[in-house]
Amino acid sequence: MKKTIWIATSNAHKIEEFAEMLGDEVTIKSFKDLEEPVDVVENGTSFQENARIKARALYNIVHEPVFADDSGLEVDAMDKAPGIYSARFLGEDTDYTIKNQYILDQVEGKDRTARYVCAIAFIDQNGEESVYEATIEGKIAPSPIGTNGFGYDPIFYYPPFGTTLANVSEEKKNQVSHRGKALREFLKEGKL
Repeated sequence: MKKTIWIATSNAHKIEEFAEMLGDEVTIKSFKDLEEPVDVVENGTSFQENARIKARALYNIVHEPVFADDSGLEVDAMDKAPGIYSARFLGEDTDYTIKNQYILDQVEGKDRTARYVCAIAFIDQNGEESVYEATIEGKIAPSPIGTNGFGYDPIFYYPPFGTTLANVSEEKKNQVSHRGKALREFLKEGKL
């Protein structure tokens, strides 16, 4: 019988990534599967805190195993911004082409080092919590490249690939991504 795992997100791209990484033996449900919309206030000061806030909010409704991730881009030349505000950077409804161009403008002539950070909070059937954090180091590309991925992927240059994360397949990206690494740490513990 398939296990059901809830993911505390409405982001279709994240749901897709988790589904791809968890495989066919898991049925994924998300905020979109709830009858009433949930308004979660992400007021934590770290990726881990925000992941826990989202996981608890969903667990308190469904009382089944729940994942929540909080992830974002840290750009060194911007004092690690957008960081925990990555999704809400320059406004929640601002298109990523605008966000990406803003970052490209900010790093012009500066250090281009950057990283993606992901914290995944997991709450099991009994309410036990654990958090897994991982990063992927890279640079801000000179210009957007690629149409795969989402968010800041077109400007996140990953040196071992020689291109951006938006310019490789989803499968290849998941092998090295911050979310993929954090999820593999979780899966190693056999809690699923």
